[in-house]
Amino acid sequence: MKNIFVGNLDFGATEAAVRSWFEEYGTVDRVQIITDRDTGRSRGFAFVEMADTAEADRAIEALNGASVNGRALNVNEARPRDNSRGGGNSGSYRQRRSSRW
Repeated sequence: MKNIFVGNLDFGATEAAVRSWFEEYGTVDRVQIITDRDTGRSRGFAFVEMADTAEADRAIEALNGASVNGRALNVNEARPRDNSRGGGNSGSYRQRRSSRW
């Protein structure tokens, strides 16, 4: 199983559209467009899961830099989330801030 990051998406891109781009290179298990939790709008990136590593590598090679709706896609293997930076949903900032007062 290979998890693929797809960045610089048009904000109107749909999961069906993203799936169709990758299905040209093999079987797609899952597509998830990341949305803003407050507005529900696309954040401009997605993740695609493909079971066959060779198919996923071909898709990455073919689609990275491809122009879709006037935007050059950024496609590469997804890296694990780095939780060591703090911030985000970790609450570390909030905890430090509240202890100052």
